Amino acid sequence: MVKALISGINSVFSLFYIIILIRCLLSFFPNIDWYKQPYFTIRQVTDAYLNIFRKIIPPIGMIDISPIIAIIALGVIQNIIIYLIAIFLT
Repeated sequence: MVKALISGINSVFSLFYIIILIRCLLSFFPNIDWYKQPYFTIRQVTDAYLNIFRKIIPPIGMIDISPIIAIIALGVIQNIIIYLIAIFLT
């Protein structure tokens, strides 16, 4: 039961990592219409999280490093959640 829960949580976090990575890679293509699907959904899902870090860390020139910090923070959050589940449900 605990292993299945941890596996499910890891899968959700992995999916979010991939979506953030796709968002970062798509930002290199200036002709993308972010108001069309699937780009609109990707933008909505990721920007809700990335904007937290964009408020704290402004872009350096034309480079936005907030996704790097956001991915690191996501990893920390994931580890904390897994640790708490392992402690309390084991």
